[in-house]
Formats: sequence, C-alpha cells, structure tokens
Amino acid sequence: MQFEFTEEQKMIQDAARDFAQKEIGPVAAQLDEEEKFPAEIIKKLGQLGFMGMTIPTQYGGAGYDTLSYVLALVEIAKKCASTAIIMSVNNSLVCYPIFEFGTDEQKKKYLTPLAQGQKLGAFSLTEPNAGSDAGNQQTTAVLDGDSYVINGTKIFVTSGNMADVLIICAATDKSKGAKGITAFIVEKGWNGFKVGSLEHKLGIRASSTAELVLTDLRVPKENVLGNVNDGFKIALKALDGGRIGVAAQALGIAEAAFETAVRYSKQRQQFGKAISEFQAIQWMIAEMAVNIEAARLLVYKAAIAKDTQKYFSKEAAMAKLFASELATRCASDAIQIHGGYGYTREYPVERHYRDAKITQIYEGTSEVQKMVIAATVLREIV
Repeated sequence: MQFEFTEEQKMIQDAARDFAQKEIGPVAAQLDEEEKFPAEIIKKLGQLGFMGMTIPTQYGGAGYDTLSYVLALVEIAKKCASTAIIMSVNNSLVCYPIFEFGTDEQKKKYLTPLAQGQKLGAFSLTEPNAGSDAGNQQTTAVLDGDSYVINGTKIFVTSGNMADVLIICAATDKSKGAKGITAFIVEKGWNGFKVGSLEHKLGIRASSTAELVLTDLRVPKENVLGNVNDGFKIALKALDGGRIGVAAQALGIAEAAFETAVRYSKQRQQFGKAISEFQAIQWMIAEMAVNIEAARLLVYKAAIAKDTQKYFSKEAAMAKLFASELATRCASDAIQIHGGYGYTREYPVERHYRDAKITQIYEGTSEVQKMVIAATVLREIV
C-alpha cells in the first residue's frame, strides 16, 4: 500500500503543524500544570475548520476526508494531547453520529454550530457500572407525553462541563439490554442537567473530565438521535470513528516523544561522546522508528477504511490497539534515554508518558480492542 498525499492533504497537515507549533506548543506545559481547559485554542481550531473536519460544507464542516482529519490531529497531539482529545471527541463522537443518524432539523440546529466550532460537543455513555460493559446502562429514559424523562449518572465525560451539546445514552427498555438503549441530543442548561465532580487525572490534564448527574431531565422526543432503542448501535459506530481519533492522538504522542528523545541523544554527552553513538541507545531509537512507521500505516489505513468501507471496526481497533500500546512504550523509552532528566518536568517526555497511558483505556481498553479484532477475524475466516 502506497500513500501519496494530495496537495490539499499536505496543506491541511502543514496548517495544523504550523498552528500547533505557534499556538499550542508554547503553552502546553502550563495548561497541563494548571489543569486549564484550552478554551481559546479550541475556539481558534473551530475558526480554522478543525472541529468538524469531515462534515460536509452544507452543514458547516470543512468537507475533508478522514485521512486529512488524522493528519491534522496527529500534529495537534504532538504538541498537546489534551487539545487533541477535545478536538477528536467533537469531530468523531459528536459531529459524526449527528451527521450519520440525525434528522435534517437536528443537523441544522446542532451539527452546523458544532462543526463550525461555535459550540462544543461531548459524548456520554460510560457509567459507574458500565465501563467496558457499556451495554449495562443504568441511566433510564421514560417517555412522558412529548418528552423523555432521564435519570441517572454518567462519568468520565470528556468536555462534559464545557460542552454546549451532548449525546447521552440511556435505557428506554431495560428488558432488552443493549438493544433497549436510545441516544439523545441534550443541551447544557436544561433543567435536570447538572455537572457533578471533575476528575483530577494522571495525564491529559488540560482536558476536563466530568461527572454528569441527570435528575428528571426532560428531553423532547424530537431530540432522539436515530431510532428509539438503536442507541447502542449508534454508540458503537461513533466509537469506531473515535478509535481512529484516539489512534491518531497516540501516534502524535509517540512521534513527539521519539523526536524529543532523538534530539536529546545527539546533544547529551557521556564518556566523551554523544549518547546517540552508543549501540544501546541506537537500538532503542531503531525500534521506536520502526514501530511508529507501522502505527502510522495502520492509522492511515483505518482512516481510508472509514471513508471507503461500510464496516471498519477491525481497522479502527487495530490502529487504536497498536498505536496506544506504542505511545506508552515510546514515551517510556524516551524517558529512559533522557535518564534522570526525563523524570523531571524540565523536559516534555514525562508529560508524554502521562498522556499516553489513557490512550490504552478510553474509547475501549486494549483488551476490548483485542475482543473486537478477534471477533471480526473469527467471522472472516471460515
């Protein structure tokens, strides 16, 4: 497989790289240190068209393909993984499912401002007892006249306290399990919607992660996304796209850690020469380079599959699994190459290490990705 980027794709990649270097890089460490949400940066990303990259222009998006989105997201993640996941969630978990399953009215009302970056989106599926077992929804939605009344608690909601529009999943028929879940479009500020506690995390500290408490939250019937009881299918389709975004985020973290380590190895002197001249360091660099290239190809392949195939779960899961595992190894090796300095905040590799870990967990743990891959392979090979 050969990847030849179009002039437009190169332009998008260059624009994202330039923005990341000028606008994000200088403040990334401070945002992490202060756990500060990058509101101004997100606003500028919206103005550049990066918050609804694959959404058609008629709905306010940029109309790019998924590979262009991935190329941009990698560049953003290289400078700030927190900013990257905010961008990824808005694109993959909010704009994409509304475009795929929303009514014309929903697209006009919600998708356009989300894709233009005028509003920020969040996606809410996880609950205290519904993590990897996401179909075990305890949040309920009961039809009452022209509205559904939702009660329950959601956790680990990226941008949950900052979002203007949220996709929330709830059980409308608990007797059907995962097949009785419905997705709803909810607006911040509605009665019964409350932001609970905020998480203080190991990494991606500039990305807010919130608990949502829903108490007799009334959602109009016209805000059902897709069909009633099809919410879990919608969530899984959204997560497939989201996994490509996380894979791109992980790739960006890995590339950042790798490039920092290589530069340091050529500058650091020990025993009268640069440590890059020692075979032990060279072997680490070689393994990192090979694995980053493999991850890059998997991520690109998944992006293309999303645009050209009806089903792309396996490709998304493979990219996410490999890239997330690699990001953690690369960041760890980068710290090792830096030695004691790598363990301090003087260099960014310790932040890359903290940021990398979550890519193995959210939007499906590495173990869940293996389940998805194995299930697909077992169906394909007869």
